[in-house]
Amino acid sequence: MSDDTKDPDGFEPPPPASLLPYDAWLEEAHREVMLKALEHVSEHGLPGEHHFYMTFLTTSPGVVIPAALKERYPEEMTIVLQHQFQNLTVDRDARSFSVGLSFGGVPSTLHIPFAAITAFADPHIHLVLRFIPHREMGPPAEVHDFRPTSHEQRSDHSTKTDGQSTASTEGAEVVSLAAFRKKPAHQPDDTDDSDR
Repeated sequence: MSDDTKDPDGFEPPPPASLLPYDAWLEEAHREVMLKALEHVSEHGLPGEHHFYMTFLTTSPGVVIPAALKERYPEEMTIVLQHQFQNLTVDRDARSFSVGLSFGGVPSTLHIPFAAITAFADPHIHLVLRFIPHREMGPPAEVHDFRPTSHEQRSDHSTKTDGQSTASTEGAEVVSLAAFRKKPAHQPDDTDDSDR
C-alpha cells in the first residue's frame, strides 16, 4: 500500500523552511543550560558522579591557553572538569569562563570564550550538547583584495561606468558578483582574454 506523504524513494519529504529562527533559539537555550551548569559548579562544586567534557576551538579569538597546549592542539581541544580543577569562574559580561587545570603536573589557567565552545557533555547522565561556533567570534573570514586592472583606475570620487554610479568609501570596496557567476555553456564568452 502506498503512503501519499512519502516521496517516491520512500522517505518523508523534508519539512518546509521555517520563517522563525528555531535553530538559533535552541542553540541559545542549550548554551544557557551549559552556562547554568558551569555557574552551579563554580558555586557548589560537582555533585555525585557528574563531570563535564568541554570541547572548544583553540583558534577562536579570546582563547588563552599555554603555548604548549596550543601547539599540541592547534585547532580543537577537549578538557575534563572532574576531580582536579580549581577557580572555575563564569563571566557573563566578558562572555567567557576560566578554569585552573594541570597538564603534565604544570598548573595552568585557561580562558575560554563561550563562542569558542563546540560541545559540552555530562557523561554521568548521557547529556551531550553540540554548538555551532558563533561567526562573529570565529576565525576571520578570508578577504580577497580585488584591485582594479591597469585599464581601470580607482578614483577617490564617485564615478560613473556603463550608466551605473559607484561611490568609493573609505575602507570598503563594492564588488559586483556578476563577474563571478558561471555563464551558461551555450552563450559565448564576451570577455577578452588579452586583458588577463
